[in-house]
Amino acid sequence: MTKLKIAIQKSGRLYDDSVKLLKDCGIDLKNGVNKLKAECDNFPMEIYFLRDDDIPQYVEDAVADVGIVGENVFYEKNKRADIVEQLGFGKCRLAVAIGKADHYSGAGFLSGKRIATSYPVLVQQWLDKNGVQAEIQEISGSVEIAPGIGLAEAIVDLVSSGSTLFMNGLKEVETVLKSQAVLIRNERLGEAQQQLLEKFLFRIRSVKKARNNKYVLLNAPNDRLQEIIRLLPGMKSPTVLPLAEEGWSSVHSVISENDFWDIIERLKDAGAQGILVVPIEKMVI
Repeated sequence: MTKLKIAIQKSGRLYDDSVKLLKDCGIDLKNGVNKLKAECDNFPMEIYFLRDDDIPQYVEDAVADVGIVGENVFYEKNKRADIVEQLGFGKCRLAVAIGKADHYSGAGFLSGKRIATSYPVLVQQWLDKNGVQAEIQEISGSVEIAPGIGLAEAIVDLVSSGSTLFMNGLKEVETVLKSQAVLIRNERLGEAQQQLLEKFLFRIRSVKKARNNKYVLLNAPNDRLQEIIRLLPGMKSPTVLPLAEEGWSSVHSVISENDFWDIIERLKDAGAQGILVVPIEKMVI
């Protein structure tokens, strides 16, 4: 039987979210301790647990059909594979950082300086784009300590909150790349694997839509019903049901997470009461 072979991190910052995504997609993942491969009982899929840096190569070589990897790794490795979906988790940025006391006047500040990084390809591309000549010191870990031990005057590293930079006397001054987890695929994917990938993508997109929306139920006075309905976009239009109490209706709708608080405040001002907000597990449109 044809199976879709997917590579995910065996550990690290994307592992938990990748496994959660598979489970949210209804894929029954069975994995024993220290196993490199897992079978799925309820979807034709094999899962390989690999180092994140190796995933693009495995996908290019068709050892895996698809993989979940950070955009930072995908662009750094520059392998022959396609991004088919941004997954919305593992968000971070590849940033330039310098000493707190240094005065940053633009990319030219880095001219002639040593830059420590684990991403020499992306850094060189960024330097070339900005017309800056600098020396790249490639190191594999603990990049943030490089200025403190005299190895470099600046670093380029992944940043989420910035707390690690602060603790090491550094400040962020430029963003080289905004990154998140992506699903990549082999460029020469066979027809059978492509069909399985489409089924998998359908599930992923349903899960993503659900995460980005909330189901809202509220009570509305009938004399302000039209005003309240206009505030609720819904998937097509809100559902309106009469309540047992005369003069009132129950209104059901879906609100985007991005607009949620603004709309809720406006609903209250319009007279809505008893507002209930319910998470959506799946959303198929």
